[in-house]
Amino acid sequence: MILGVCKWLSTKTNFTAKNIRILFVLLVLFVGFGIGAYLILWLVKVLSNE
Repeated sequence: MILGVCKWLSTKTNFTAKNIRILFVLLVLFVGFGIGAYLILWLVKVLSNE
């Protein structure tokens, strides 16, 4: 969304960035889990230098 995690994750999986964004929004709304997962994935992205 902001940090490029969804686009990066879509290159690693067979999902589109749009579907991943929808998943993150649903996780935030229903479980409250999406923000933490997003930040962890951003950290993995930054540390992997891709």
